[in-house]
Amino acid sequence: MKFCRFLPLASGSDASSKLSADSGSRARYALLEGEEVREISAAPWEKWEAGARSWPLTDVRLLAPVQPRKIVCVGKNYAAHAAELGTEVPKEPLIFLKPSTSLIGPGDEIVLPRYSQRVEHEGELAMVIGRRCSQLADADDALSYVLGYACLNDVTARDLQKSDVQFTRAKGFDTFCPVGPHIETQLDPANALVETYVNGAPRQSGSTSLMVYPCAFLVRWISRMMTLEAGDVIATGTPAGVGPLQPGDSVEVRVAGVGVLRNPVRAPHV
Repeated sequence: MKFCRFLPLASGSDASSKLSADSGSRARYALLEGEEVREISAAPWEKWEAGARSWPLTDVRLLAPVQPRKIVCVGKNYAAHAAELGTEVPKEPLIFLKPSTSLIGPGDEIVLPRYSQRVEHEGELAMVIGRRCSQLADADDALSYVLGYACLNDVTARDLQKSDVQFTRAKGFDTFCPVGPHIETQLDPANALVETYVNGAPRQSGSTSLMVYPCAFLVRWISRMMTLEAGDVIATGTPAGVGPLQPGDSVEVRVAGVGVLRNPVRAPHV
């Protein structure tokens, strides 16, 4: 199944138009069924029922498919990416948090901050937690706690990351965490191709089979540091090929079996 969050648009309008009067600006969860979205009664990790009401994709604005309490990211989880940064693979997973205010959805703008001269894309596979877990044991089926998977762009101010050493500022700007376009529940995360394109040109390509720490290991390991709640997001790391973003660019993160997450890039407001 594919789950999404959306807002209805006014009849006959495009994605930049005003919301429909009956939407009340209330985000709704839905099943994505071909070219339509069918509203469901609750978040997909809760007890939900499919409603009778549906909309064509052309009549809705897709949002980030989840509103996580926390976004847990894994750094240097592909050896080739660690090498291109001039560092070694961590002996344990290197984790950090992105704030929820960095979250945006498909089609939303990535805003380049005034404080950085080098902002880069990092295309990744994201896991969305489906039920609460803590202190998972090695024998536990960690992936049974995962609702599904999405595309994620761990946008990074690389110059600030290098100057600060730690990652909070470099990874935490508003709009620095595009996620979407939906949550895919049917995916084998052990062998999915992750790609990033900028203005149609390929930048990154790598299979999740190349991860240093695979998805199940990450869920177990992170659960021993912090309780994972339903709706939380884990960004699993990026393949080699990270590169700069410029105003006017269009960046796509593609995960085979999931979909394509597209976001335009713009300069900051003066």
